Amino acid sequence: MDTRRSPLTTLAAVPAGLVLVLTGTVPAQADDTTYVALGDSFSAGTGTRASTDACYRSPYGYPVLIAQSQGLALDYQACSGATTADVLAEQVSALGPETSLVTLTIGGNDVGFAAVITECALPGWLSDCEGAIADGREVLVHELPGRYDAVLAAIGAGAPDADVRVGGYPLLFNGDDCDWATFFSASEMAELNAATDELDALVEQKTTAAGHTYVDPRGAFAGHAVCDDAEWVNGLSWPVVESYHPNRAGNIGYADAFWPGSGTAAATGVPSGPSTQGFQSSVDQEARAVLAMDLTSPANLRAAAAAGIPPGRLTALVAQLRSQDPDVVTEALKDLAALDAGLERHAPRGDAYLW
Repeated sequence: MDTRRSPLTTLAAVPAGLVLVLTGTVPAQADDTTYVALGDSFSAGTGTRASTDACYRSPYGYPVLIAQSQGLALDYQACSGATTADVLAEQVSALGPETSLVTLTIGGNDVGFAAVITECALPGWLSDCEGAIADGREVLVHELPGRYDAVLAAIGAGAPDADVRVGGYPLLFNGDDCDWATFFSASEMAELNAATDELDALVEQKTTAAGHTYVDPRGAFAGHAVCDDAEWVNGLSWPVVESYHPNRAGNIGYADAFWPGSGTAAATGVPSGPSTQGFQSSVDQEARAVLAMDLTSPANLRAAAAAGIPPGRLTALVAQLRSQDPDVVTEALKDLAALDAGLERHAPRGDAYLW
């Protein structure tokens, strides 16, 4: 039995099935245009530290910013954890002949976003990052095209006169893992970004073929990835569901991509970045996250030894994580990261897999 654990184990724990219709959450101003926001956690505003229900649906999510700026009555259907199947079963029923605007991000959960991030965040001697990405790619290539066709057809049938705008996903990584509680290698981050490019290419192809508008957020998010000076995407965060999703500044960027000017116009005074939001993790939290991986279980010590990591060294570093001295804990976190980095430098490079 695989006993590995990751600090991101609960990243996908928010239920996808519970959908509460929030028609009128944002009061109409200039007109009575009906705006239905469909999709997954990237449309529900996960990452903004402002969950309102089991689907998350943040008041700082980009759909709310668009509705506030443009005077639209918002029906907020997007739900954290949603897949294409969930959109069809739980969300598109909100559409109608009066619907004038539809926005959507979907597909990331179909290809295993949370599972892939969780696997790749583990130390290299424990994870099968390439295998997780390859599994997602199988779904992307062989199943997601048909699923996307079904979603777009349902939107077209449900809201025949709507302006439909479908968003892709931003690149999450800049090549630097600045969090000691995660162990993304440079090659893993590059493969994850390339995988996002491939997913976005499919979303664009399907969206434009259906006659709708594709929204590409990657240009806006350039220079704002995890560990950039001005992050628009959270790294490992607490609660962990906030991790690897656009923060409030990122949702402003998303809103501006979907409807130029709407994010900045509606979000005056919204904190823009992790330093102003004050959500940086403590050394103690990072240590507890690494301890939760159970690196010194017999199976994990055997895996470390097989990869050339001295089990005694690993055991000693894990023991230091339990120290009451924050300097000792900090050094142990740094040394664990260095062990993983050393493994990455000396490991043979295989073929890249994309999801």
